[in-house]
Amino acid sequence: MTDNYSVKDNLSKKEQLIQMVGFKIDNETFGVDILMVQEIIRAASITTVPNSPEFVEGVINLRGSIIPVIDLRKRLNLQPNNYKQDTDWILILDISGRITGFIVDWVTDVIKIQENNIDPPPEILVAGLQSQYIRGVCEVEGALLILLDFTRILLVDEMKKLKSAAFDSEQNTTDQH
Repeated sequence: MTDNYSVKDNLSKKEQLIQMVGFKIDNETFGVDILMVQEIIRAASITTVPNSPEFVEGVINLRGSIIPVIDLRKRLNLQPNNYKQDTDWILILDISGRITGFIVDWVTDVIKIQENNIDPPPEILVAGLQSQYIRGVCEVEGALLILLDFTRILLVDEMKKLKSAAFDSEQNTTDQH
């Protein structure tokens, strides 16, 4: 009987379903593991932080917490959005204990995929620097879904700068009261 359980366990791990939150930037569909998503909000009032990297839009105050916000389009070096929408969404993610917001064009839905359907990024992507952000790709309903690895979106030194910027913004807010 023990053998049956181990075969079943191996089989279930191979066929394990992963839930992803789907989102779009232009016409490209991306996904992030649902377990990283703290919440999804409509565009909020973003305070600019001086001397921050180009892809950092600033910080938001979310129920008393100062959270850095990154424009994912800029971070991934995608084409600029020439028509700024008021309908941008912010994905609030927990990345290894650091809460960070990411601006996306819109959120689609929760997508369930089997772990064994995720392919590694194609060779052409691996040759590029931004391939480090791509966990894998899979086909969902006839379209390509790019799974992002948000633990690699920000480098360690960038995380330190963001943490410092968020702290400075929090201090300025506190000092004004």
